[in-house]
Amino acid sequence: MSEDGGAPTLRDVARRANVSLATADRVVNRRAGVRPVTIDRVEAAVRELGFERHAGAAALARRTGFRVAAILPRLANPFVARLAEELGEACRIEGQRRLALTLHEMEGFAPEPLARAVRHAAEAADGIVAMGLDDAEVGAAIDAAALRGVPVVTLVSDVPGSARHRYVGIDNRAAGRVAASLVGRFAARPDGRVLVVLGSRNLRDHRDRLEGFEAALGESFSGMRICGVAEGRDDVASTREAVREALDRWGAPCAIYSAGAGTSGLADALADAAIRPVVIAHELTAETRPLLEADRLDALIVQDPGHEARSAVRILMAALTGTAVNDDQERIRIEIILKDNLPK
Repeated sequence: MSEDGGAPTLRDVARRANVSLATADRVVNRRAGVRPVTIDRVEAAVRELGFERHAGAAALARRTGFRVAAILPRLANPFVARLAEELGEACRIEGQRRLALTLHEMEGFAPEPLARAVRHAAEAADGIVAMGLDDAEVGAAIDAAALRGVPVVTLVSDVPGSARHRYVGIDNRAAGRVAASLVGRFAARPDGRVLVVLGSRNLRDHRDRLEGFEAALGESFSGMRICGVAEGRDDVASTREAVREALDRWGAPCAIYSAGAGTSGLADALADAAIRPVVIAHELTAETRPLLEADRLDALIVQDPGHEARSAVRILMAALTGTAVNDDQERIRIEIILKDNLPK
């Protein structure tokens, strides 16, 4: 029984086992990454409290439909647009399992609208897929959804430390390390200066990429240094202006790592300045393909939005129906695309 006399909640289990809410969620939902002694403690708390993983799970399995809310930023961003399309297609593929998708768009990268959208979606949806922002208010909204029995899958950008059911996306620190290796080898300047362009530091994936990039650059190309970090809000016009300001402030770098979107704005700013440093960017889209073909970029670090969307939907359905997932199938891989291996 919970402290207020109602049915025991996941928070009660976490408190009884003396673990975080996220750890309790991992154990209860049988996900890897928890020490055996901790698993034993959480399972003991579950038995002592009489906690049920999801009181409505059996009923959900018999229902005629599942409602999924997808929460994505409203951006003129080809990658996010493709992700939204792929989520819709993934739900149609799962049509035989009666899955209905509602897309919720939020403005920019402010955490308050995302937290509000998660809270609102948890009142009506059976499950939520959201591109996360690493913020305490967003984490609290995800925790509240989990306590209601509504699993949240974070997509592309994670909210670690929250009770989200699972993160679907690449290892972004590894992606940043890959970018550093490419910059170091392509630029071949032992004492070169590098500019980094993010969408926003609020995005965990962008921050992780920066951390991985900094670490690998220091380890393998210690003479190279980051001269500055600009933020372009994943918007073409904003990125163009941010890069212009960065060039005025820090001068021409030997290389640029663009960890976010708005890549054509970056390329335009370089053309305006009549310079062509090494440029490593992310995602193969209708925006970046012609830039790579025209030698305005050197390499793209790519994740597959179709795979991510299908994986998120499969994982959410498994959570709702109490079935298992194939972890190998759901692992999202990093790919490096050059002009030489550009898919037709």
